[in-house]
Amino acid sequence: MHVDLKYPATFSHFEYVNPDAPKGGTLRQAVVGTFDSFNPFIIKGSSADGIGLTFDTLMTRSLDEPFTQYGLIAQSVRMPESRRWVEFDLRPEAKFSDGSSITATDVVETFRLLREEGSPFYKAYYQDISKIEALSETSVRFEFGETENRELPLIIGEVPILSASYWRDKEFSKPSLEPMLGSGPYTVGSFEAGRSITYVRNDSYWGRDLAVNRGRFNFDQMQFDYYRDGTVALEAFKAGQFDFREENSSKNWATAYTGPALEDGRIKRELVKDANPAGMQAFVMNSRRAQFSDKTVREAIAYGFDFEWTNANLFYDAYTRSHSYFSNSEMAATGLPSEKELAILEPLRGQIPDEVFTKVYKAPTTKGDGRNRNELRTALKLLNSAGWNLKDGKLINNAGEQFKFEILLVQKDFERVVAPFIKNLEKLGMSVSIRIVDVSQYINRLRSYDFDMVVGSFGQSSSPGNEQREFWGSEAAQQEGSRNIIGIQDPAIDKLIEALIQAPNREQLVLHARALDRVLQWNHFVVPQFHIGSHRIAYWDKFGFPEVRPTYSLGIDTWWSKK
Repeated sequence: MHVDLKYPATFSHFEYVNPDAPKGGTLRQAVVGTFDSFNPFIIKGSSADGIGLTFDTLMTRSLDEPFTQYGLIAQSVRMPESRRWVEFDLRPEAKFSDGSSITATDVVETFRLLREEGSPFYKAYYQDISKIEALSETSVRFEFGETENRELPLIIGEVPILSASYWRDKEFSKPSLEPMLGSGPYTVGSFEAGRSITYVRNDSYWGRDLAVNRGRFNFDQMQFDYYRDGTVALEAFKAGQFDFREENSSKNWATAYTGPALEDGRIKRELVKDANPAGMQAFVMNSRRAQFSDKTVREAIAYGFDFEWTNANLFYDAYTRSHSYFSNSEMAATGLPSEKELAILEPLRGQIPDEVFTKVYKAPTTKGDGRNRNELRTALKLLNSAGWNLKDGKLINNAGEQFKFEILLVQKDFERVVAPFIKNLEKLGMSVSIRIVDVSQYINRLRSYDFDMVVGSFGQSSSPGNEQREFWGSEAAQQEGSRNIIGIQDPAIDKLIEALIQAPNREQLVLHARALDRVLQWNHFVVPQFHIGSHRIAYWDKFGFPEVRPTYSLGIDTWWSKK
């Protein structure tokens, strides 16, 4: 994105693969939830995990550089220094799995389908594309008008290319369990809707000998089995019903990995360093709801979450408190704004919280001993200033209405984390309930913003850009199915997002990310939770690994079967 390429044009393979890795075997994984569609590009339905294995993109990203891409379907790329347009020349040998050639027409139709009939995300993410034109059968041009969106050529390269002829007589916006025609290294094999799906490596895959693919996609089959309950899935893993698991529960990691297979070494456990930004996991308040529309109220609620006690008593001290929307990265705001950051923020003075200029944000902190009266006292003062008062044990407004809301969960395991938080809020006179729903209900309620509070996660990459519109942009807040579940509609934040997207170099990108971080922090949109700087993985001892692991991914597609 903003740095030189690591690999030369003549490179033979990425450093983090074994170019001679043997092919064969099956990698079995588990998913908690269900699926009823093979179309991951629309908001309707729940698409099957792993479906991306059946598609190829114009470019592919290296996993040991922050944001650099190399040709996949595209064999060459042309663009000016201004990045106002980009042209891709397609490889003549690139083919869909039915043997038909991938053409510029397929690329043009892919973007039409995604932007006009796909998830609203695509329309917003690629809104700066002003024109797409097939110059020949194997050459396509994208034009960007007057925008300074320097990320566009790269994110265009990330889009899975669809077959125009396949979709000519089909309804794209409707969920379907008919396997879609793709060009990736795998095709859909056997499946049972909502329960299991197996992808089969395509022996005729057109791109198997490309430098970007050498040493990858080594398993003959990739199998995903679905479970309705995480506890059942963990026990199934220990019983050998699937092969690999990334553990998200600190309690499970500390206490549940026991049994013969772990004792005799047949199951291995590892902590693998995660170099990616951690983003923000938090209790997310839906600011579309009246009770969360006041910034002061949102600030007060944050004092109800005692992270220090929770980490010590529930998480085995496994986590680090999150304060930034770009945690675990150089883009996280630290200290007071620097002179260069102030140059970005000063034009917005009066439109953004005054604290941005004068205070260092830090999520409420306790001693961790469970005695948080001072924090709750601070919260009550804030609530009083916002028109909420404690009367007969109830927090009420001037209309006599009690402060009530519901926390929507999809993981029953998280109930133990939420319970102490609710207990503290009840001391403030609030009435807070928990509702646990299945995955399908949860997704549908999130898409329609039918919730008061959820546990949400806003992941970040090493090179933030257009996705920030989808997270925090005013337009996204009004589109069903967007990632702006908070409901942020703030012109100043919109300006910061656009300035970040147009950053001309890495230094400016980091500065604009820090400025955006500060404004998000001081608007108190969420109650920050925690993050961990590593992947907790467990796997049956049946895999081989490259000597060098990729920096920015677990790189499962570089593993191979030892048998």
